[in-house]
Amino acid sequence: MTFNNGVKSTFTAEGMECAATLFGADDKGRQAPAILMIHGWGGTQLVLFKDFIRRFNDAGYAVMTFDYPGWGASPGIPRNRINPWERVRVADAALAHLKSMDRIDEDRIVIWGTSFGGGHAIDLAAEHPEVAGVVAHVPMLNGLAAVAAVPFMRMLRFSLDIALDLINPFKRRYIPIVSDEGGYSTMDRDGAGRLRDWVDEELNGKYDNRVTAVSLLTMGPYQPGRNLSRITIPGLIVGALHDTVAPFDEVKVRRKAGENFTIITIEGNHFDPYLQPWFEENVSNQLAFLKRVLG
Repeated sequence: MTFNNGVKSTFTAEGMECAATLFGADDKGRQAPAILMIHGWGGTQLVLFKDFIRRFNDAGYAVMTFDYPGWGASPGIPRNRINPWERVRVADAALAHLKSMDRIDEDRIVIWGTSFGGGHAIDLAAEHPEVAGVVAHVPMLNGLAAVAAVPFMRMLRFSLDIALDLINPFKRRYIPIVSDEGGYSTMDRDGAGRLRDWVDEELNGKYDNRVTAVSLLTMGPYQPGRNLSRITIPGLIVGALHDTVAPFDEVKVRRKAGENFTIITIEGNHFDPYLQPWFEENVSNQLAFLKRVLG
């Protein structure tokens, strides 16, 4: 399938306008099953999503992506600030927006979230038992575990930038989102630098690689894994066994998740499942789940 630009729209969340794009919906009057895709920590609508969207569209599913306020195509100041609880509320508004579309079958929608957004997908699914299913892809389920994985000297440098950001909120302090290993950023492990290569190739280098330093304060307290036991709809969790960005504790996840969850593990790190050679098996497993819950 040739990737197209999709159909643009907007919705309101947190008193602000948010940009959204619908890919693959039928324009012949038929209502399509759909997937709401929720991106991760520093993602915008298409970052690392294009191959997934292609494959989901080819299988007959419409896909909607969106940008949080202050990110990507959505207006808002400050730029590139993260508050996970606010993001879940925005995702909730995005779900309502998707349900309202004429070309979408609102009874056949799956919530799909990745990385930090995988946690948001879990939070959202716990509040929406009417949706058909949920996919949490290399999800960040335990903020404390993610913080504990950060090297001590890096944490000290983060602390300085956070303090400077708090002292003068009118002059935001930014930290790069990704870098090559050893570079200063919120993610330099697990081959995070590959994201920049992907952006150069797939998005012509258009990516604002920065996040406000104060955003890091929200990571530790965020614990979406606690909501796993509340979810009653079918769920799929894809975990990477060597993930050091969003550490995946398979034993704890299996203990908290109900029998309605399928848990698949990948012998790779956080960014591997987005890319070849891991991508093919990964997306095939997801398509099998989607076929089961959406038809």
